[in-house]
Amino acid sequence: MVVDGQNKQLPVYLLKTKSLPADGYEEYFSSVEDGLFNPIFVPVLEHQFRKTSIDWLHSTTKGGGLSLSNDATTSDRFGGIIFTSQRAVEAFTQIVQSLDPSERDTLLSPNFVLYAVGPATAKGLRSLDLACPILGEETGNGEALAAFMLEDYNKRHPRGEKLPLLFLVGEQRRDIIPKTLQSSELSDERRIKVVESTVYETGEMQSFRSNFSSILSENQTSGVAEQWVVVFSPTGCKAMLECLGWLDKDTGRYDAELSSSRWKDTRIATIGPTTRDYLVSQFGFEPHVCAAKPSYEGIGDGIVEYRKQST
Repeated sequence: MVVDGQNKQLPVYLLKTKSLPADGYEEYFSSVEDGLFNPIFVPVLEHQFRKTSIDWLHSTTKGGGLSLSNDATTSDRFGGIIFTSQRAVEAFTQIVQSLDPSERDTLLSPNFVLYAVGPATAKGLRSLDLACPILGEETGNGEALAAFMLEDYNKRHPRGEKLPLLFLVGEQRRDIIPKTLQSSELSDERRIKVVESTVYETGEMQSFRSNFSSILSENQTSGVAEQWVVVFSPTGCKAMLECLGWLDKDTGRYDAELSSSRWKDTRIATIGPTTRDYLVSQFGFEPHVCAAKPSYEGIGDGIVEYRKQST
């Protein structure tokens, strides 16, 4: 592909771990704009699954806790699972893959609901090829998903007799979903009990700075004319800006003169307003794009529109 007179694709550095079993960002950026972009994963966060939680989820599933059957041998029983992160999907994937194929429809009932906050989480769940309905992907955030579940789950249980929903989370998460579903302002019939299980922990990957700096240097020597960095959380923002050399060493704030002299053709996009606001408040840096919707389409549409307006 010829880009700006060069036979180059435009790198898009996705500051995230590649999701398994499928990653929507990779598929999207590999195909949008006739293959203009080259998606490159640069993990920022280091995720560790909690063995005790994974073991509990496995035993609960094997005991029929997700089957909606009265014959369950476990005391932990649920009517659905809430997913708001790829890591939670990966934790659940471990459980599903451990089951015999003949057990899946029995232990994971077709009436058992999987609620996903966006298309990326929904895509990962669909790749498991389960009979369970996967709902809510159009909501895009926890607040909207909570409102959706209040309507959908209560319609499925109009008499108010419903099992709790299981919420698979990391140790750092917002509590908007459990607060909304269990609000004291709701009637007893509409209130939905939520049981949270912390299935993973997160921290900044020690190798991120060296990995990102190395990748930037490689593309500099190859003559890349334009590149994008997509940021998914406040974690790693400082390291990213330091690797780009855009922070004043004395103040720790963004310096426009530094960015105009180094990596001047680098653009920054954020997954949403939380990360954008963090960059603005902590470093005085306004990213070039903030996704209107926290999804690969939201990021991609923002980048494409920015490039159109800049030409």
